Amino acid sequence: MKQTIVIIGAGAAGIILACHLNESKYDVHLYEKGKTIGRKLLVAGKGGFNLTHSEGMKDFISRYMPEEFIAPYIKHFTNQDLVKWLKSIGIDTFVGSSKRVFPDKTIKPAEVLAKFTEILNKKNVTIHTQHQWTGWTKNQLSFTCDRGDIMISADYTIFALGGASWSKTGSDGSWLSLFDDKGIKTTSFFPSNCGYLINWGDKFLSPNDGQPIKNIAVKSGNQYKKGELMITRYGIEGGAIYALSPTIRKDLQAIGYSKIYIDLKPQFSIEKLEKIILSKSKKSNWKTFFKQEIKLSNVQIDLLKTYSDKTIYNDSLTLSQGIKNLPLEIIGTTPINEAISTVGGISLHSVNKNLELKASPQHYVMGEMLNWDAPTGGYLLQACFSMGKYLADELNKI
Repeated sequence: MKQTIVIIGAGAAGIILACHLNESKYDVHLYEKGKTIGRKLLVAGKGGFNLTHSEGMKDFISRYMPEEFIAPYIKHFTNQDLVKWLKSIGIDTFVGSSKRVFPDKTIKPAEVLAKFTEILNKKNVTIHTQHQWTGWTKNQLSFTCDRGDIMISADYTIFALGGASWSKTGSDGSWLSLFDDKGIKTTSFFPSNCGYLINWGDKFLSPNDGQPIKNIAVKSGNQYKKGELMITRYGIEGGAIYALSPTIRKDLQAIGYSKIYIDLKPQFSIEKLEKIILSKSKKSNWKTFFKQEIKLSNVQIDLLKTYSDKTIYNDSLTLSQGIKNLPLEIIGTTPINEAISTVGGISLHSVNKNLELKASPQHYVMGEMLNWDAPTGGYLLQACFSMGKYLADELNKI
């Protein structure tokens, strides 16, 4: 007789788990509180459906925190494994200029989700939409749906409820208190891969709101990330700052602000900049010199002018150092609901290596519900896919 598996949450982790469970062994039910499955996948796909990243395994795993927690799942189902599996189900991929992996340009995000749904149907997975999980009642799972309050029994229960960002997709973290009430250790959610607040002055913001800062690098603590940023009315956002989220978050939580340093010319050493600056004619003005000789953009020049001390112009070395280490102060984050991802949720100490809750046998937790972190660029989705595949393979062994 088949055993029953209930998966709560039909995002990336829940879907790929259901796609790989042995249908001859398990009767699989996938519960989702929204009207459709995979909605967060579709929202993510609007900006280009970045499925994973193509870099080598050593560097790939180093993007995660804590690395030692995520590594076994990534190694079990790697970025290369994901690409091969996608191809096997009819989803060709390509590597973009940023080394990120996307579906073939002819394949829309909805078509990717349709392929996943096709597999679920072939494996006789029963999909229950508009079912809101509300907790446990006498060791049964409680749901609210159009039929009212119902209770479900399962041999194995897997939670894949997501973090606390993008509530319009159903990922709002409201489930946290249900685990707290059951005595399972949790951590409050905090934004990651989000916009950061900077108190711009009107003089700088007026001409630069919405402008990109390209070909720069950002430093925070001992972290250094090349990329680009976007100036917004509230501060900055972009890949270069998302990668530094752990260090910035630590400062914000400890002292309420975080100092970052912008390298306006990462291609040049301080020595090279100093040599160029020494060649400046006394007759030429600084703005023209910066644009023509150092190739700084208008927004970079405005940043240097507004947020560095005027004394940096006193000598070439000090000015070179100012260009390479422009200080900015972050004073907070944008609202958690606007973040791309969050940290917090179920403590990693609450689960064993198979993602089973230590305090509640045959109950498993995976995906962004757990307290780990990663930058954008395909790493978040890959970890969710990897955990889902890992757990499917473990359950298939039972």
